[in-house]
Amino acid sequence: MSSLTDTLGRPLHDLRISVTDRCNFRCTYCMPKEVFGREYEFLAREQLLSFEEIDRVARAFVRAGARKLRLTGGEPLLRKNIEDLVSLLARIPEVEDLTLTTNGSLLARKAEALKAAGLNRVTVSLDSMDDTVFMAMNDVGFPVQKVLDGIEAAAAAGLSPIKVNMVVKRGVNEDSVVDVASHFRGTGHVVRFIEYMDVGTTNGWRLDDVVSGREIVQMIEAAFPVEPIDPDYRGEVAQRYRYLDGAGEIGVITSVTQPFCGDCTRARLSAEGQVYTCLFAGKGSDLRALLRNGGTDEDLDQAIASIWSVRADRYSEIRTSQTVSIRPKVEMSYIGG
Repeated sequence: MSSLTDTLGRPLHDLRISVTDRCNFRCTYCMPKEVFGREYEFLAREQLLSFEEIDRVARAFVRAGARKLRLTGGEPLLRKNIEDLVSLLARIPEVEDLTLTTNGSLLARKAEALKAAGLNRVTVSLDSMDDTVFMAMNDVGFPVQKVLDGIEAAAAAGLSPIKVNMVVKRGVNEDSVVDVASHFRGTGHVVRFIEYMDVGTTNGWRLDDVVSGREIVQMIEAAFPVEPIDPDYRGEVAQRYRYLDGAGEIGVITSVTQPFCGDCTRARLSAEGQVYTCLFAGKGSDLRALLRNGGTDEDLDQAIASIWSVRADRYSEIRTSQTVSIRPKVEMSYIGG
């Protein structure tokens, strides 16, 4: 099957696979404790797609044109024997990039096994170099150094180039932007600064809390001169900048102030087999029932084609105060970032 395109001519190129809706952090912008507390009911084991089911779906998406697979969560390293899934996906010959996004808490102990299983790279979330700020944001008292240990272990295992994601929220951690940039300058790791987004309905998002990409670049520019550089590929979400002194590059993801819907090539698979065609989607399309009711590979191919071919999502381009407050949206912890 040739690469699918949607109603806006956007090809299918990336599949993000959530392997669990659970996380050991309670980041205030993603899984606030007020909602995801002790009484919250996460998906039961039998509701989750098995590794074999995920592999079948991934292969179908690859037949439809996907070339990049990213494992997400929740926190994907909480999924038992995750390296076995990596090993399955690494055997798909057409996959050009097999990656994983993690909060880094379990990365130090898992990095070597993930690399051995066939994982190419990791992206690690780190929202401040300041322990007080970072622990307040993850809301479980997890220290910065343990995340840095995970990044070091990943680099030593060869899971590089490593990307470090920092979500910037006004009044919370914007003072950490230059510190994070400074720490990773010259390391070969790429920091990507992300505008605080209205994903889901539980994080209390307000436009006033967004530090724009323009502001972030200005903060860094004042300390370390940078210049813009071209994207690596169509659909790259980050605007890229390099340090003029050759100390590496950074990225800025501006889905609020400068949307990039027009080049979005990503589909998302939830841990229970729902396909979402937008990070801000309100509902998905169920593939688990098809898998468990004897659906063939041809049935899968047809289902994916029917989902992608009618896709018209461009939420970030049409975002208004009304769409933010009224439109229901799936939680980021459910389908990954």
